[in-house]
Amino acid sequence: MIKIGMIIGERYEILEKIGTGGMSDVYKAKDHKLNRFVAVKVLKQEFSENANFVSKFRVEAQAAAGLMHPNIVNVYDVGEEGGIHYIVMELVEGITLKKYIEKKARLSVKEAISIAIQVSMGIEAAHSNHIIHRDIKPQNIIISKEGKVKVTDFGIAKAATSNTITSNVMGSVHYTSPEQARGGYSDEKSDIYSLGITMFEMLTGRVPFNGETTVAIAIKHIQEELPSPREYIAEIPISVEQIVYKCCQKSPDRRYQSMSELIVDLKQSLMNPDEDFVKVVDPDEEASTRMITDRDMAQIRKQTDRRDSMDEAMRLNKKSEHSYRQYEEEEEVDEEGEEYYEEDEEDDDYDPKMERITTILAIVAALLIGGIVIFLIGRAFGMFQFGNKTEDGEITQQDSEKVEMIEVEGKPLEEVRRALLELGLTPEIEYEVSTEYEEGIVIRADVKAGDMVDKNSNVVLTVAQKGEGETVPPVVGKSKEEATSILEQAGFEVSVIESYDTTVQSGYVISQSPEADSTAPSGSTITIRVSQGEETSKVRVPNVIGLSEEEAIVTLTENGMTVGTVSQTNNDDPSLVDKVCYQSYSVGSYVDKGTVIDLRVSIGPKAVTYRYNEDITAPTEEPEYRDGMLVNITVITADGTQLLNTQTTSFPVSTNYSGIKSSMGTIQYRFTVTTEATTTTDPNTGETVTIEGTTTEKMVTRDVVFTAEG
Repeated sequence: MIKIGMIIGERYEILEKIGTGGMSDVYKAKDHKLNRFVAVKVLKQEFSENANFVSKFRVEAQAAAGLMHPNIVNVYDVGEEGGIHYIVMELVEGITLKKYIEKKARLSVKEAISIAIQVSMGIEAAHSNHIIHRDIKPQNIIISKEGKVKVTDFGIAKAATSNTITSNVMGSVHYTSPEQARGGYSDEKSDIYSLGITMFEMLTGRVPFNGETTVAIAIKHIQEELPSPREYIAEIPISVEQIVYKCCQKSPDRRYQSMSELIVDLKQSLMNPDEDFVKVVDPDEEASTRMITDRDMAQIRKQTDRRDSMDEAMRLNKKSEHSYRQYEEEEEVDEEGEEYYEEDEEDDDYDPKMERITTILAIVAALLIGGIVIFLIGRAFGMFQFGNKTEDGEITQQDSEKVEMIEVEGKPLEEVRRALLELGLTPEIEYEVSTEYEEGIVIRADVKAGDMVDKNSNVVLTVAQKGEGETVPPVVGKSKEEATSILEQAGFEVSVIESYDTTVQSGYVISQSPEADSTAPSGSTITIRVSQGEETSKVRVPNVIGLSEEEAIVTLTENGMTVGTVSQTNNDDPSLVDKVCYQSYSVGSYVDKGTVIDLRVSIGPKAVTYRYNEDITAPTEEPEYRDGMLVNITVITADGTQLLNTQTTSFPVSTNYSGIKSSMGTIQYRFTVTTEATTTTDPNTGETVTIEGTTTEKMVTRDVVFTAEG
């Protein structure tokens, strides 16, 4: 039995209990040999009595003691004394990741990725030493006061799982991998799965699978697909979502194969959060028979175009040579059908090989010249037209440029719209009442992600709305100004895309999306395509939202435009801090070369300020306070700013402060209470005794909440 003050191992003095878990209690102790503080983890009695468990625990703990890494709670010693089995570890002052998540509700994306990188580095060091944790969860991750992230409980997890400790005791079923839930073999990729679940919880503040019993939760890990973290927090970037998905694949072969692979993607997600670079490889599909796709065809065409002319020449050459050989080997027959051979005259200069080569070249040349002549004559008479004929009789290129369709489901409409326009695709919007998706989120598209589609083609997006919405008025055929006025009066925002059109007068609406008489949420954006007339030497406006100021200037300059005013502004999207958040011309519009584009760079969300203009009342909480006492009053905000420091003998005291940066503060009252001297007479002796008065300083603290401004 562990008691405060006892010494174990002849060196570790137990100072205080600092934690408890399913299998052990943790104490702060002092190592008198090395004069340092350590943490001593002591196995609970029920596990100490299990000889098989204790044996495995010691072996694994001793192996973990060989690990030394900044992101691991290092194990210093393992021992046993009087039936008490313990391990001595590095003492980390801080809180568990579980408590940190509960405290903050959920973590920001950058903070979650930063923590995940540090955890991955610690686990990677263990895996390099052939040590698997098997119980990665927020409860086993500690964040020190200095912000350092450390993984703990290496060794104890494997000992526990080897002895079928129940999930209720382990507290790990929410993070267990499918292979662990089945009771099968687990390896390094089981730790990767558990880390993926931990990342999910950091990002959303909840675990993906829950249930009334541990068995129900384990079955969900085995059978159910992982929900998207973006269903709960829409602003989670695509790359982070895909990293979590890849970590939590049901099949270990489809997950990251090592922590180093995961670390590379985590670091890239910090630099390029909205880039879809995570690839999930299915080993079974790699060797399977697949239908050839448009993308594959495009690559094949690229590779074969260079060989076409050479292959054709070789084919003609072989055909000609074959014809010549057939001709050479035929026996000459006279009109009467009798065979005969002409005797060659003797000629010392005759060379059969040279004659054969000359003949072949002559035939090839004749065929090529004949083909060229036939082609020229045929084209002159319209016989050869490579491409497709339009309604106007024009010949167009048969294979237009293709682009790959992106994933759009579950993403905000504006984000999808910008991405499609940047690809050269035109989004058309349809709205649909949905209870599954938030308003403004794309439900589906009429083109599947990964399909190759013609550039400049239309993509129909179905977007969620709540309720029936408002009827979209018709504006096709109206001028840009009139159409904008009609839509804005109907309660809609307007986005303008300009394009060339030979049939619609310049400045008039060619089409609108959503279409006329359909419904759309009030305040949503209606896109109108406005004609610029026949094509001239105009350039297309690129998307520079999300780029740094320098990158945006380079991009616009390279595309033939001029950068005008660059100003700073507040923007609520934290991912756009120090990046361009506004450009004065819509993405995809056509403008004259040299057009001036104004930019705005985000300086972050607008700071919330508070005011305090309430009366300060007397400190009546202190029973010894009396009206008329001299009181020193200090008002201090939570960030340490002093608003008021004054003395008064009368209350209330008026205040009027604005622009306060903290939402809360304290009022401190200081005053002195003095008791008067008292005189008493001893009745026996008649002696007079005087008791001096006392002076006591009193302090009263009162919390105050400020009012948000504007």
